[in-house]
Amino acid sequence: MQPILLLHGAVGAKDQLTEIENKLAGLFAVHCLNFSGHGGSPFAHASFSIKLFAGEVIAYLDKNEIDSVNIFGYSMGGYVGMYLAKNHPKRINKIITLATKFNWDEAIAASEIKMLNAEKIEEKLPAFATVLKQRHAPNNWKTVLEKTAAMLTEMGRDNPLKTEDHKNIHQPVLLLLGDRDKMVALDETVEMYKHLPRAQLAILPDTAHPIEMVSVNGLVYLIKSFLQNNSKAIT
Repeated sequence: MQPILLLHGAVGAKDQLTEIENKLAGLFAVHCLNFSGHGGSPFAHASFSIKLFAGEVIAYLDKNEIDSVNIFGYSMGGYVGMYLAKNHPKRINKIITLATKFNWDEAIAASEIKMLNAEKIEEKLPAFATVLKQRHAPNNWKTVLEKTAAMLTEMGRDNPLKTEDHKNIHQPVLLLLGDRDKMVALDETVEMYKHLPRAQLAILPDTAHPIEMVSVNGLVYLIKSFLQNNSKAIT
């Protein structure tokens, strides 16, 4: 069976992808991981970065003796997948991204960081604060947010994937975006689609940014169709 690795988003964890994992099981060899600091995994000595998380994926593939893999990445997980495709092309077959933001500058990063204020989350979204606390235990969820904010600041200063890099990603890519996503603009996703040599694009109806808002059955159908059609790896 083809291997597929599911990658979670920023301040997320692999357990958010369990339903997707279960529905893909039996058709693919499904793998999941928590990036360092997320889902209770230990913090790395290095600061959060796309490069760090990409290195953790390569380490996971090496540990599990996986030569190359398909990737489904939600939000930041999709960005990590694309970064891997650019920098480790022989290890990545096909990529599906969902709700992934590729355009980063200082103004965009500053806007996104405002949503990572732990004190405001506790005050205005106490239920979400509880979810984050439970999701990342025994780690301090506030530290996860702080490290993520620092990563976004750096991405705003120096986007790890430049526009000129896109044309050098030759793997087949399926870009997915919800039609009600308020974080990722349709225009920027279409622009990425135009730059990639082997891209497909699909818009999910009545779908906002959070992974919990996605129709799992519809998503799994798209993943299966994409991976099972012309599924040979790039060489």
